[in-house]
Amino acid sequence: MLGIDWSKLNWLQPPVMDRQELRDLKKGIDGSFRDFSRANGEWLESIFHPLLMFLKWFQDLLIATPWPLMLLILGGLAWTGSRSIWMVAGTICAFLFIGYLDMWEDTMSTLAIVSVATMLCIAIGIPVGILMSRSDRVQAAILPILDIMQTIPSFVYLIPVVMLLGIGKVPGLIAVMIYSIPPIVRLTNLGIRLVDKEVLEAADAFGSNTRQRLYNVQLPLALPNIFAGVNQTIMMSLSMVVIASMIGVPGLGVPVLRAVSNQYLALGLMNGLAIVAIAIIFDRVSQSYGKRLQKHREGGHGG
Repeated sequence: MLGIDWSKLNWLQPPVMDRQELRDLKKGIDGSFRDFSRANGEWLESIFHPLLMFLKWFQDLLIATPWPLMLLILGGLAWTGSRSIWMVAGTICAFLFIGYLDMWEDTMSTLAIVSVATMLCIAIGIPVGILMSRSDRVQAAILPILDIMQTIPSFVYLIPVVMLLGIGKVPGLIAVMIYSIPPIVRLTNLGIRLVDKEVLEAADAFGSNTRQRLYNVQLPLALPNIFAGVNQTIMMSLSMVVIASMIGVPGLGVPVLRAVSNQYLALGLMNGLAIVAIAIIFDRVSQSYGKRLQKHREGGHGG
């Protein structure tokens, strides 16, 4: 409006790397990672081969299990977690409806990948959370890593995973774990740090060593927080099902991806609702179990 050529005011623009230098930097990073993947790809695949075998075995087991027996197992797990007959009935009805719509096999594949991912996240996340709770320095070092894992777009870390391990179940499992493990780590750390100091002083007064204090006092009192982390890990694993299907993970995400590609509304809607049903069941059951642990802890303190 004042006749000023704003494009010539270089001080308004941030300093930019020379295009050729930027191009060379990108080529250098790509070339280095490509050389690393070629040199170590087979070695990494051999490391993850037992995990692939276990995942295949577990998936085949769920698919081969007769559906009435599977319904009994799922209903039993729902009762164990919630102690609610309505939750058991809802679980059985939801899976009956999934089977009636011919989505049973895909659902079992999804349950397999989510179950294995959750078990591995628990096995890795709880020890890491314990380490964080014991040291402020460890916490300060790990928190930025967790922030990156939670905020970086999932498609970004799919690239190096696929370059290293190719397309298949294990790369998909790793991608799911990267996205799902931060909650269990954070809430384990938080739960242990929230344990009342007076309780810890009482444990020390009774002669408890570090190991006894951890297993007999801190972890039991932190269980509600830890199970909240397990709940969030399961939810985030299910949210990655569709994205993981892009790199060869079987399950309900594959029909959803096919529906998006071909504009099949009914196919995408039915499989999407199946994922939602599983998520609601897992969420309600795990939340109910966490609340029961909380009441048990409060009752123990009251006694």
